[in-house]
Amino acid sequence: MKTRRSISAASFGILVLIVGLERSAAETWERHTIDDTSQGADGVRLKDVNGDGLLDVAVGWEEGGIVRVYLHPGHDKVRQKWPVVTVGRVKSPEDAVFADLDGDGAIDVVSCCEGRTRSMFVHWAPKKITEYLEAERWTTETLDATVQQQMWMYALPMQIDARHGIDLVTGSKGNGGSVGWLQAPSNARDLKSWRWHKLQDAGWIMSLIAADMDKDGDLDVLVSDRKGPNRGVYWLEYPGADAASKGEAWKRHNVGGHDRQILFIARGDLDQDGRMDIIAIDKDAIVWWRAGKSKWTEHVIPLPDGVGTGKSAAVLDVDGNGRNDVVFSCENAKGPLSGMRWLAWNESPTAGRWTSHEIGGPLGLKYDRVVLYDVDGDSDLDVLCCEERDQLGVFWYENPF
Repeated sequence: MKTRRSISAASFGILVLIVGLERSAAETWERHTIDDTSQGADGVRLKDVNGDGLLDVAVGWEEGGIVRVYLHPGHDKVRQKWPVVTVGRVKSPEDAVFADLDGDGAIDVVSCCEGRTRSMFVHWAPKKITEYLEAERWTTETLDATVQQQMWMYALPMQIDARHGIDLVTGSKGNGGSVGWLQAPSNARDLKSWRWHKLQDAGWIMSLIAADMDKDGDLDVLVSDRKGPNRGVYWLEYPGADAASKGEAWKRHNVGGHDRQILFIARGDLDQDGRMDIIAIDKDAIVWWRAGKSKWTEHVIPLPDGVGTGKSAAVLDVDGNGRNDVVFSCENAKGPLSGMRWLAWNESPTAGRWTSHEIGGPLGLKYDRVVLYDVDGDSDLDVLCCEERDQLGVFWYENPF
C-alpha cells in the first residue's frame, strides 16, 4: 500500500498518457500503406486507368519532388503495397490528376507545382497499358502558358469549349493567385499552343469541383478559397462553350465562408433530403451548408476535443445504420491529438449534438484531403488519404463496420 501511494505525480501522468494512447490505438481503424517511400505525399486523385473496373491513384510527393501512379492490385491484394510507377520528377508538386489529354486512350497525369517552380507539367503515358508501370516509357513536358506564372495548386480536367480534347480548370495561391482555365489546342501535345483564361482573382485555392450547381444540364465549378478579399466558398456558372471560348465572365454565386479560412470542401447529402449539401472545414469547425430551394443555410459543427486543426471533411454512412455521418481529417495533430475521426449525429443533424469516434489515433501530424472509395470491395466506403509530416505516406483506412 505504501508503494502505491508513493507513485509520483509525474509518473502517474505518464501512466495516464500511455493508457490513453493504448485506448486510442485500440479504437483506430486499420491503416494499410500504399506507399511510404518518399516525402510529403500531398493528396490523392482517383481514376480507373487500365479498364479493370478498379480505381487507381495519382499522388504528388511535394518534398520528394516526384509524381507517382499506383495501380489497384485487386481486392485480394489491397492490404499490401500497390504496384507503383514514378511518372515524372518535378519540384514542389502540390497536385497530380489523371487526364487523357491527347485522346489516345492512355491516361496521362497533370501535375501542379508551387514553391519556386510555379509551373504545370504533363506526364505523357505510354500508349500500351502493358508498359504503364515502366517509368522510362513516360515523358514529362511543361505547359508553356503556366511557366513561372503562379503557384499552381490544383487542376480539374473538364470539357469547356466543346472543341478538341479535354481542358483544364486551374487554381493557384499567393501573389497573382487565380481561378482560370487552360484551353486545349487541336493538337494537345503542342504544349506551346495551350491558352490560359483568367476567371477570378484568388488568395489560396483549396478545392475545384465540377458540379451542375444550377441544374441546367451542364457543369459549373464549385470553389473554396482559403485567403484574401475574395475568400470563401462559391461557384462559377458555366456560360456555355462559345461564351467561354470568347473569354466571357463566369458569374460568381457565393455560398458562404467569407469570414473563415475554409480549406477543402466536398459535396454530400448529409441530412438525406435529396439535395446535395456542401461540407467544408476550417481550423476549428466543420461548416455544413444545407441546400435549400433558393438559399444555403449554414450549420457549424465544432471539432471535438483531442484533435488537430481541420483540413478536410466528407459525408458517408460510416456504420451502415442508414444515417449519414461526417469523416474529417486534421493537420497540426501533435502528440496525442488525433488526425482523423468521424462524427455521428444524435437527435438530428441540425440539433447540434454529435458523437466523436476515432479513426487515425495519435499517429500522423498533417493529414490531407479525405477521399471515399470501397477499396477492398466489401460494399462499404473506406477512407483514402495522405500524410505529409510523420511520413505515413499514401494509405487507406479500412472501414470496420
